[in-house]
Amino acid sequence: MTEKNSVGEKIRQFRESHEMSVEELAKESQSSVELIEKLEAGELIPSLTPLLKIARALGVRLGTFLDDAPQTGPVVVRNGASDNVVRFSGKSKSSEESALDFHSLAADKQARNMEPFIIDVHPFKNDEEHELSSHEGEEFIYILEGNIEVIYGNETYTLTVGDSIYYDSVVPHDVHAAGTEAKILAVVYTPI
Repeated sequence: MTEKNSVGEKIRQFRESHEMSVEELAKESQSSVELIEKLEAGELIPSLTPLLKIARALGVRLGTFLDDAPQTGPVVVRNGASDNVVRFSGKSKSSEESALDFHSLAADKQARNMEPFIIDVHPFKNDEEHELSSHEGEEFIYILEGNIEVIYGNETYTLTVGDSIYYDSVVPHDVHAAGTEAKILAVVYTPI
């Protein structure tokens, strides 16, 4: 398993603790068997939407895959610097590339309902069409550096430093850098 993907091991552990086969988890999460196998083996960096569906199928919060040593009290992260970095592929199927580096701001907070992140958004490396995805919940994004483009349903929004957007994530959407590197504060809420 690559160092970039410790999530796969946690998926496997939860799947096995629920006595689910890979096929059952794939069916429950509307994913392919191949995706589950590659995630568990660490051969693939997960994308956020399938990961949310897998968490839901296992009856856990998204943060469960990101937690290390849960705390019941507040979690403080100074100056936005989090050592807990999870890389999501976004556009890449390679376990060596990451379009989105998620710096969790609450990885150690137990029983949380929101997932706050500082996200480094790397420019898309080719001109392929942006694949929209959807999941239950809501997202809030605040632009810290660079420019971000958000495709939301049939609309496209270009956001610059200081702009924000709040949307229902059940509507198909895609968030990506518009040009150069960007950094955002994102808060994701998904009901269990």
